[in-house]
Amino acid sequence: MADEPLVLGIETSCDETGVGIVRGTTLLADAVASSVDEHARFGGVVPEVASRAHLEAMVPTIERALKEAGVSARDLDGIAVTAGPGLAGALLVGVSAAKAFAYALGKPLYGVNHLASHICVDQLEHGPLPEPTMALLVSGGHSSLLLSGDITTDVRPMGATIDDAAGEAFDKIARVLNLGFPGGPVIDRYAQEGDPDAIAFPRGLTGPRDPAYDFSFSGLKTAVARWIEAKRAAGEEVPVRDVAASFQEAVVDVLTRKAVRACKDEGVDHLMIGGGVAANSRLRALAQERCEAAGIRLRVPRPKLCTDNGAMVAALGAEMVARNRPASDWELSADSSLPVTDPHVPGDAADSHDHVHELSTENLYP
Repeated sequence: MADEPLVLGIETSCDETGVGIVRGTTLLADAVASSVDEHARFGGVVPEVASRAHLEAMVPTIERALKEAGVSARDLDGIAVTAGPGLAGALLVGVSAAKAFAYALGKPLYGVNHLASHICVDQLEHGPLPEPTMALLVSGGHSSLLLSGDITTDVRPMGATIDDAAGEAFDKIARVLNLGFPGGPVIDRYAQEGDPDAIAFPRGLTGPRDPAYDFSFSGLKTAVARWIEAKRAAGEEVPVRDVAASFQEAVVDVLTRKAVRACKDEGVDHLMIGGGVAANSRLRALAQERCEAAGIRLRVPRPKLCTDNGAMVAALGAEMVARNRPASDWELSADSSLPVTDPHVPGDAADSHDHVHELSTENLYP
């Protein structure tokens, strides 16, 4: 255990300030400070509000993670941080903090990809990832099918949303139903008391000529909103629970159908599901049912590891250290559109950190 890399990870791509610490594939700490309540009155995440919240939460959250893990900052073997994709301002807060922390400690810095981190976090729950692994990532900003060989160097996009991501659709329908923000958890709760077959909502991009692995939830969102508006215009009561259940069923039906098809087509016998929407109870149940029928092993982390967190960044950072991947250099910056084909952002020079070790180990961080 002591020979495995000890890495701290910082995640600030959206509205969660996450700091995680892992040793190899063992989770030691997962500290999160959420600003979701500050965004609720706006019905969605406000980038400037998120950035300011990250600034306020960063130092206390790092200190809390170190205390929870029972380790000293000097014991760390590296600092990992989400370099993208995400909200530019929010990412910059995390990257700046990670660079300062790494510089002060004289530790290597690893700028990693948010989406690849969502895949890698499953190692903390179920052990090393099979190679290859098919990953279905579903969140407020992403609905993607990814095929991963080596998670540190080889992530290939199979399909993605062409408009709204699944999480966005959940938020928008919750708003139409006056259920508040965020929409995913509340729709999941209401759906458990509704009939998923009550209303036949459309399944986007599931025709024979449609892209096999791409997603579209904009049409579904519009269809649900118009159905609700028609009921209200006619003076009829909207059956909120049935609407929630039928809408949710349409989303998870498409997600799981395409994910299982991709596994079959690529000859992959493992499917990993991650991202905030992976906490949805119906998605988990239907995915398990369809994977079992297809002979595919399903891997889904516990809900807390599905949402944005620092543990997933630390997990990918630990893999970078373990596989001797090059560290990022001090010119690392945030990239709001960092492609998933870049699991991390390596530096130009292999020795870019040597002078920092000489300067800072004794001087900058007590």
